[in-house]
Amino acid sequence: MNRLVVVSNRVPVASAATPAGGLAVAIDGLMEKRGGMWFGWSGAIVAGTGTSVCVRTEGGVDFATVDLTQEEHDRYYNNFANGVLWPLLHTMPELMRYDRRDADVYREVNGRMAATLQPLLRPTDLVWVHDFHLLPLAAALRARGVTNPIGFFLHVPFASADVLAAAPEMGGFVRDMLAADLIGFQTDNDLANFAAAAELFVAATRLAGNVLLVGDRRVRLGVFPVEIEPQGFAQLAERMAHSSEAEGLRRSLQGQHLILGVERLDPTKGLLQRLVGLRRLFARHPRWLRQATMLQIAAMSRKDVASYRALRESLDREVGALNADLAEPDWQPLRFVSRAVDRALVAGYLRSARVGLVTPLRDGMNLVAKEFVAAQDPNDPGVLVLSRFAGAAQQLDGALLINPHDADALADAMDRALGMPQAERRERWQTMWASIAPRSPVGWGRAFVAALLRATAINAVPDMPLRPARAGGRLPSPPIGSELVLVEPRRVTLQAAERVPLN
Repeated sequence: MNRLVVVSNRVPVASAATPAGGLAVAIDGLMEKRGGMWFGWSGAIVAGTGTSVCVRTEGGVDFATVDLTQEEHDRYYNNFANGVLWPLLHTMPELMRYDRRDADVYREVNGRMAATLQPLLRPTDLVWVHDFHLLPLAAALRARGVTNPIGFFLHVPFASADVLAAAPEMGGFVRDMLAADLIGFQTDNDLANFAAAAELFVAATRLAGNVLLVGDRRVRLGVFPVEIEPQGFAQLAERMAHSSEAEGLRRSLQGQHLILGVERLDPTKGLLQRLVGLRRLFARHPRWLRQATMLQIAAMSRKDVASYRALRESLDREVGALNADLAEPDWQPLRFVSRAVDRALVAGYLRSARVGLVTPLRDGMNLVAKEFVAAQDPNDPGVLVLSRFAGAAQQLDGALLINPHDADALADAMDRALGMPQAERRERWQTMWASIAPRSPVGWGRAFVAALLRATAINAVPDMPLRPARAGGRLPSPPIGSELVLVEPRRVTLQAAERVPLN
């Protein structure tokens, strides 16, 4: 079996509790079962630079890490990855703060990671690069002579080409990404946006079978929605619903319905819009005064990024104003927690909620939406109110889908969810459970790896330019779970177990 080398900005701390959502949840099970190496930043900030690497082994996985200097952390991580790429890819370019020096350091860090990783690679390794921190890494590895199969997966959305043009570097990053053999996305819309950007910025040609021709190379694209472990999370939620903390929350509600939101404190999550919607709920549907209350858990993150600090200040003002205007001596409409809450305890809270609010302005997938579904009591489930701009909306069509910019629509959806009859709640939940129950992070990861092996083991398809399906030249959307694209074939051993298609 080819060794899997996972590359991400941050390497998870071995033996630590797995955080809710994110990359660690998505591929932790795959690495446990398959073994391999996980390479990335250690989380440490040091005084000097270099290519030294620390390797430790636990549970059959080698964890190889490099350190960053303070300037690298500030410019590569805070200023460019989180200050430019994150808002840009989420179609919020107005939050960007572009500085050419930050972009230069971003490339330098990717180059240093490539230089450090190259000596650790074996000829038959499969390299799987993750997310927006590492857009240039595949190209940096190729420049150092690495010929291994390389897959890249973007966990966040991919914006349209006209939005991307706001950042001077994006054309080059699109070209860098095309050094991979397989590029994966969360949704077919993200894939179509990337294909259009490749045509515009790199003069790529679309071929039959959703292949992009870049010079004399073919690159496959694919849609691989990230999954959770639904059975395990359901068991965790059922167990934690009886914990002393969950029982304490239920007692404090005194029979009121719980509206629950759980996410990082982030400008893309629609938190301010959510508070406007909550205020509008009580104004438009006053029957829920004293009958419902909202708990919003929004752990502060990326404190060094200006837009995050500004959001925290705005939220503090709005939370205070909402409670001051609407609260009674023995009731308040909103409870706001801006610190991290243990994932197991969150599972118990999700099971207790009548309404789950997942209303980002834009999101690649949003695993909390799937976790809410998995956490519910099948006999008396809550209702998911979900932004149509979250990638999860393509799978969870039993949710109440809303536009988070429309406060009245959000308020009406919460009203409908709070008053929904049990029979309808169960029917909607069963539809969503059927969508996530057969899937898992391990299946997701194995499907990507199998697609990467096929992308580098089969012969290239004939060059057949694909006519645009409609005005604007957008690529036809593939079905969820499909993969699209390739490069020149390489000699890779395809194990029998990896030929089996997996959900």
